[in-house]
This record gives sequence, structure tokens and C-alpha cells, in this order.
Amino acid sequence: MSSSFDSAVEFAIPAPPRRFPWLNVVLFGLTCLSTLLVGVFLMADFNGTISQTTIERLWQEPSILLSGLPFSLAIMGILFCHEMGHYLACRYYDVDASLPYFIPFPSIVGTMGAFIRIRAPIRDRGSLLDIGVAGPIAGFVVAVILFVASLGQAHFVAKTTVDGAIELGEPLIFKLVQHVLGLTPPEGMDTFMHPITFAAWFGFLATALNLLPVAQLDGGHIAYAIFRGYHKWISRVVVAILVPLAIFYWVGWWVWIVLLLILKLQHPPTLEDSIPLQRRHVVLAWIGLALLILCFMPAPLRL
Repeated sequence: MSSSFDSAVEFAIPAPPRRFPWLNVVLFGLTCLSTLLVGVFLMADFNGTISQTTIERLWQEPSILLSGLPFSLAIMGILFCHEMGHYLACRYYDVDASLPYFIPFPSIVGTMGAFIRIRAPIRDRGSLLDIGVAGPIAGFVVAVILFVASLGQAHFVAKTTVDGAIELGEPLIFKLVQHVLGLTPPEGMDTFMHPITFAAWFGFLATALNLLPVAQLDGGHIAYAIFRGYHKWISRVVVAILVPLAIFYWVGWWVWIVLLLILKLQHPPTLEDSIPLQRRHVVLAWIGLALLILCFMPAPLRL
């Protein structure tokens, strides 16, 4: 704001002080605890020591919580790097964004993931694409490292011995790494994953779900940056494809369909939508598509 006195004296309006992010910290702590508890049961199951007394033992021997630490650190590390990829990209482009919000939830992994809030509009489509793809790339890299490091600890079990258990889908990246490391299960056998391997598997699933080119998911940001006016039609096609997947492969797709319809399929424009993309943005978009193909599973879970 310019003063009416003298020449061009500028008076800066100080930004309101940021409050300590108590909610982010509390949610982070609760998610650490929920994933730690899940890790205890996963490790007990992996070692063949799980029983009805496992919960009682938690009260009698709190030290066994340490057995859940590898899983908790792995899954929190993947989620943290994914969200920090978005956050740091926002900081680079001077876009106001919150710290990550982690979501504790009583599920097979102890969480529903994490997210950041972008509080300001994004300047152009190139910035939007960079912010959208940064998270999946960061999370995927960490998941692959953990997957490779832990896969050797897994063991093979006969398929007939796991009836009634939860059968996990195998994304293409899963099969490729197994093949490269020579750890593909023999005919009639399944891989019984170490908890860290399971955390990496969840990281692949989270990457695929986020990269779906629909609405304002990470993949939706990429689709808008590349195709702009066709984004809503692409979103509709993706939702239409999810319907037969929900009918024939995995009922969980219905949840995603409902959520996407509630969140609406359109994408807000950037401040300067007409600025063209650079060649590197197109390369990053192809990388995002490759990660989606590598991580996608028609049926992530089966009983």
C-alpha cells in the first residue's frame, strides 16, 4: 500500500503469526501408535506366534511394541516422503500449503494415509504438474527401496495353507522386482511377506490410487496440466472404468467411486492457465503414467 505522503514509501502488512501445528502433531502421533499396534500383529503372524493372547501380552509386556517398529517406520516413512514431496514442491513455487495430516484408522495397515492442504491457488499448469507428481515419485522411490531390502526376508508358503487369509494383489513392480532378484515363488506357492514388504506393498497401492487421472487426485492434477479442457471427460471415463472393476474384482472400488463423485470431478483452473508446459513437464507426466501402470492392481485385496 502506497503512502499519500512524500514519494513511494511502502507499508508492508505483516502476515499473521502461524500457530504451532498441534493437530498435525497429534494426528502424526496417533498414526504412529496405530501403525505400531498393527505392526505387532503383523510381526507375530510372520513369525507364527500370533494368538488370542497377543492383546493380553501387550498389557503385560509393553516392550513387545518394539516388534511393530519396523512396519510402523516403513509405512510412516513412505507416507511422509510422499506428502513432503508435495509440500517441498509447494514451497519451491511459493504456494501456501499445510504440513501433512496423517489419518489413523483401524485398518489392516493402521492408517488411511495422509494429505496436505493447499491454501492458495497454483500459478500455472507447469507448477501444478510438478506439485502433483512430486509426491508419488518420492513415495514410490522409498517403497521400492524398502521392498528390495526386505523381500529376501519373505518366505514361500503353499497356497492351500493360506485359505481364509487375505490375499494381496501383485502389482507389476512387485513381479518385476521378484523376477530380477530371483525370488519369484515356485508353482503352487505364495509369498508370505515380511511386515516391511507389506508396508512397501501398501506404498505401491497408495501410489496407484493417487495417480488415477481423476478429480483433484495427484493424477487429476497431472491430467489437468496436460489436457486442461478434457480433464472432466477423462475423470468421467476413469469413474466409468472403476464400475466394472468394482463389480468383478474388488468391492473397495465402490468406496472410491462414491468419494470421487462427492468430491466432484472438475478441477479448478490455475491463475495463468495459458502458459505452455515445458518439455520436462511432459516427461514427468509420462513418468507419472509409468508409475500408475507399475503400481495398479485391479484387485488389491481378496479373501
